[in-house]
Amino acid sequence: MSYQLLRPLLFKLEPEFSHHVSLKTLKLMYQLKLAQAFLPKVCLKPKKLWGLEFANAVGLAAGLDKNGDYIDCLAALGFGFIEVGTVTPKAQEGNPNPRLFRLPKARALINRMGFNNKGIDYLIEQVIQAKYQGVLGINIGKNASTPIELALDDYVIGMQKAYPHASYITVNISSPNTAGLRQLQHGEFLNFLLAGIKLEQANCERLHHKKVPILIKVAPDLTEQEVIELADAFLRHQIEGIIATNTTVSRAGVEAFAISKQAGGLSGFPLLNKSTEILKLFKQELKGQIPIIASGGIVSEQAAQEKMAAGADLVQLYTGLIYQGPALVKRCAELL
Repeated sequence: MSYQLLRPLLFKLEPEFSHHVSLKTLKLMYQLKLAQAFLPKVCLKPKKLWGLEFANAVGLAAGLDKNGDYIDCLAALGFGFIEVGTVTPKAQEGNPNPRLFRLPKARALINRMGFNNKGIDYLIEQVIQAKYQGVLGINIGKNASTPIELALDDYVIGMQKAYPHASYITVNISSPNTAGLRQLQHGEFLNFLLAGIKLEQANCERLHHKKVPILIKVAPDLTEQEVIELADAFLRHQIEGIIATNTTVSRAGVEAFAISKQAGGLSGFPLLNKSTEILKLFKQELKGQIPIIASGGIVSEQAAQEKMAAGADLVQLYTGLIYQGPALVKRCAELL
């Protein structure tokens, strides 16, 4: 049965419950070895970046599999790389329900999940048990209870535990759903954090005899001057990559929908142009010295192509997968 036939049934369920049902069903199909029969075949189009070989240019964005429970079955969808998390040092419940909302006519979601996860120790257990041998990113954040002044402590814990198991590590400082987190994108908070992260990366490299790239995930709600300052900091601290972008607090393009008044980050098609403009600005300011993974608004293969044309080296999907299903992975991978 095609995803387009299943989607109306899934969309009758409460969004977060539907999310869990979909993933559990996919995992069951994978365990019963039915995935090969029902999922589209995705051709290999390898890309090399940071010394890693990506099976193709299309990855899974963080947020879909926060705890690493579904790595193998998600890889069966044909992704060129998988990113799990965001995960924090200690398990936390996240924000109260309801916290995930659909805007089907806009091909968008609003979420205020708040880094709900079972903690990094649980995630690492799942990573160790997974059979997946491809590129795996681990996305780390700070606990909501940790003061912003002590945020580096949480990221250091995340790095120490993720480093032996990750192909790359993403530092999430741009979610709009953890109070104060986006302060880490600015000024002394930013420079202190980046210096500490790079110091810990060097320590981990000596300990584990390998270098794991550090990526920073940025917000789409940045001014041009803020992009210039961030790019300068990334170059000075020799950050290996960025992910542009996270979700937006803007409601431009969805004002007509009553549900748009819900707090949280907006993802999906309405984010496309805003996210792509930030991507272009970073591409210009980084002068090709730091690779960029594009995320935000990719609900079609044309949108993925637009991201690559704007300067992305790789792309990631999340909301597009909810609306288009696994076939979107195949279409994007083949086009790119």
